Amino acid sequence: MPRASRAASGLPPQSQRAIVRLGKDIALARRRRKLPQRLMAERMLVSIQTLQRLEAGDPTVGLAVLASALHVLGMTERLAGLIAPDSDRAGISEDLSRLPKTTHAASDDELDF
Repeated sequence: MPRASRAASGLPPQSQRAIVRLGKDIALARRRRKLPQRLMAERMLVSIQTLQRLEAGDPTVGLAVLASALHVLGMTERLAGLIAPDSDRAGISEDLSRLPKTTHAASDDELDF
């Protein structure tokens, strides 16, 4: 039996709430599509218990299970865009802060083709 990750037990409350919300949203998306848990689990290639743990917001459920659920629901692109560089405001801000404050025009020596 694999050891439980310390990361799962040490999650900040905001992260725990977000994972529970994600599970509820997956359950709602499944129900809107009128997919029984049994059929969804079969399509995901997991047990019903694993799907139930995902929908309950269990943080120890693997990323592959989440990816599989999103695939079955037709939402794979959401996982791909989850932390896309274009939406990383803190990273963009850091990049901008590293830009030089001033620039100089290129001299004729630098334009030698």
